[in-house]
Amino acid sequence: MEDKNVSDLSLSRVECGVCGAVWLGGRHIWSTGRPGNNKDLSNLVCGIKDSPDCINPEHKNAHIYAEADTWEKRKNFIDRVGNDEV
Repeated sequence: MEDKNVSDLSLSRVECGVCGAVWLGGRHIWSTGRPGNNKDLSNLVCGIKDSPDCINPEHKNAHIYAEADTWEKRKNFIDRVGNDEV
C-alpha cells in the first residue's frame, strides 16, 4: 500500500466574543464573506463599545485610523451621492 501525501495546511477560525467578528487563518472576514481588515473593523465596529474583551489586534480604545474606513467617510460619500457630486 502506498503512503498518501498529507498536507500540513490548517485553517484557524477565531471569533470575537464582543461583536462576533471572524478571522479565518488570521485574516478578518466580513459577515458577507468579503475580506476585511483590522483597521476598518476597529473604526467601524470595535470603537463603538471599546471593550477590553475585544480581540482585534489593531484596536486601540478611542483611536481612529485616519487611513481606514470610518462612519464619517461613509456619511460624506452618501451626502455627495445625494447631491450628484460623485
